[in-house]
Amino acid sequence: MNKTFPAFALALATLLPCGASADSPSTFQPIFNGKNLEGWHGRPHFSPIKLAEMSAEERKEKMAQWQSDAEQHWSVENGELVNDGKGAYLVTDNDYRDYELKLQYKTVARADSGIYLKGNPQVQIWDSTDPNKFDIGADKGSGGLWNNSAGAPGKDPLVLADKPFGEWNDVRIQQVGARTSVWLNGKQVVDHAIMENYWDRDTPLFVEGPIELQTHGGEIRWRNIELRELTVDEANDILASHQADGFESIFDGKSLAGWTGATDSYEVVDGAIRCKKGTGGNLLTEKEYGNFVVRLEFRLPPGGNNGLAIRSPLKGNPAYAAMCELQVLDNTAEKYQNLDPRQFHGSAYGMAAATRGYLRDVGQWNFQQVTVDGSRITVELNGTVILETDLSEVTDFMADSPHPGKDRAEGHFGFAGHGDPVQFRGLSIRSL
Repeated sequence: MNKTFPAFALALATLLPCGASADSPSTFQPIFNGKNLEGWHGRPHFSPIKLAEMSAEERKEKMAQWQSDAEQHWSVENGELVNDGKGAYLVTDNDYRDYELKLQYKTVARADSGIYLKGNPQVQIWDSTDPNKFDIGADKGSGGLWNNSAGAPGKDPLVLADKPFGEWNDVRIQQVGARTSVWLNGKQVVDHAIMENYWDRDTPLFVEGPIELQTHGGEIRWRNIELRELTVDEANDILASHQADGFESIFDGKSLAGWTGATDSYEVVDGAIRCKKGTGGNLLTEKEYGNFVVRLEFRLPPGGNNGLAIRSPLKGNPAYAAMCELQVLDNTAEKYQNLDPRQFHGSAYGMAAATRGYLRDVGQWNFQQVTVDGSRITVELNGTVILETDLSEVTDFMADSPHPGKDRAEGHFGFAGHGDPVQFRGLSIRSL
């Protein structure tokens, strides 16, 4: 995966207002008022990519058609949102990034429905007793990420949790980046699985998007639709706490004990390691690692530039002498706009480009997980995989500069400072 964040996604963000992000934990708020369709609009199974590529006039005309269709098939009865099994789906006017969603639904035999997240299909809802659909997984029940690839985590629900027809089903969804967890009637059916981008399998799930209620084949009713946006700290805590067993802290939060190299160029401030402004150099762990997973949080100042040294020697430039330097960079800074794609955040410097667009706003803490296994490197930023590469297969190097360290099997982990006060905290490593 080495594409930049698609331009259509940036354009899409201008179509609909984005839900505001709270500075402190929020409570669940209704996104369906129980009275009418305010806050929602019609849209069928239609690619957000194609929608963003339309002219403003074409888009307005298309959305008006969908809205007219939706109004014929959606209604509100006794505080319940009702669809007759036909017509356009219903989509929130707002976009959301990291959130928890709760709702209840009740449907009928042979109906088929789902919940699109960030405009992407879907958390599956269907008739688990219909033998005509057992060959595509209906017997496994609802709640899975049905549009994930065959065999991918999350595609099939972990347990069958559907209630009998005529009863209300309770759904809770937690989404951080592309990481999606689903509970159906109190049972977890999807555990922190990556939701694939159905509309473009070569790029990650959109950074944000609307909630969409799909329906076809039979009446479905929805009620108590509530959403709570996650704060940055809450989202990062969810990512850090998942499968945390086996990770060992490599930073005590108070000192640079266990670190070597340019220790005079770094300081500990408020529980974080910070590169001193105007200085730089490589701060490395005393211990060496071969195959490992490292988790950390980092915070960029405007125009901030640093890097993660992977399997580095104690001497030399990690970008070339180590297996690689993974860029830590403010991609939004004007001075960086003309870089080679292999120089933006998360990239294996000069060798493999990461997908852009998934950093949090400058000044906010980002969560990143890096997996180093043999010659393969995976970078997951804020719950979304932005780089998957095998450095043994790289033959095209930026500026034709050799990378003699890329085949190193072991080395130190650390930071390659470039004079900016980039901060790091929550550092832990698990050896593979």
